Amino acid sequence: MKIYLAPMEGITGYVFRAELNKYFGGIDKYFTPFITPCAKGKLGKKVLNDILPENNRGQYLVPQILTNSAEGFLTMCKSLEQYGYTEFNINLGCPSGTVTAKGRGSGFLAYPDELDRFLEDIFKSSCKISVKTRIGSENAEEFLRLMEIYNKYPIHELIIHPRTRRDMYKNKPDTEMYRYALENSKIPLCYNGDVFDMDYYNEFIEKFPHTEVIMLGRGMLINPALALAIKSEGFLSKERLRSFYNSLYEDYSEIMPGKVPLMFKMKELLTYMVYSFKDAEKISKKIKKSKTLEEFDNNVNELFELYEIK
Repeated sequence: MKIYLAPMEGITGYVFRAELNKYFGGIDKYFTPFITPCAKGKLGKKVLNDILPENNRGQYLVPQILTNSAEGFLTMCKSLEQYGYTEFNINLGCPSGTVTAKGRGSGFLAYPDELDRFLEDIFKSSCKISVKTRIGSENAEEFLRLMEIYNKYPIHELIIHPRTRRDMYKNKPDTEMYRYALENSKIPLCYNGDVFDMDYYNEFIEKFPHTEVIMLGRGMLINPALALAIKSEGFLSKERLRSFYNSLYEDYSEIMPGKVPLMFKMKELLTYMVYSFKDAEKISKKIKKSKTLEEFDNNVNELFELYEIK
């Protein structure tokens, strides 16, 4: 089984990826949080730090681009090629209102004719391009038309999150539409959606044994050893999780502009990570309600000292 790490804006940047790769690994392919093209393909400081090869050693990293402009996409690819990148991913999955309102991300799926022309234009280039998609904007039936469009092009890989834009992250993934893709796609597929633990993974693989690639997102934030567990190469221990957390804390303390931003950055990670601990609801609330970095640190220390891994 090949395992990819899903891009998550504000979380899975180069700092997180580097420490995850160091302490756990098991990831075959990483993706950057989406990059929005700028004029003439100029890379801002934040994007540049995220894609610099020296910040991503030991990783196969794919830049993900968010746009509905073929020209913007190709211009950004040329800029990124200068740093050694040969594969690019187009984001057709983001359900955020600020993104979809501009016809980008999963908002682009509402305009299949325009999407078809966009893909025709970008595939006139020689770039290796993969696509991360939802199954539609308003309803799952839209995926039948979308699959016809995707099959027309030499897409390197199709990563399917079987929810619609309207679903956001609610409701269950529509695995029957994923089954439809397995039966009708001419493109290599990757499944993405709600693989949070080994129980779900085992149930999913029993149902879809021909799946060869999965993308993990929130599951890797909850349990950074999940990829290793799926590959039968390791499991989560409190000692390694604490070392991972401490390294992230040190890294972020060097680049965050003060104690409060650092606290909120680490709170965001703990929102997921706390689910790896048994009976941690009470301490989880204390962590969320922390008002100072010192209070937050004390509560995190209590979590690691008094609670056990599930």
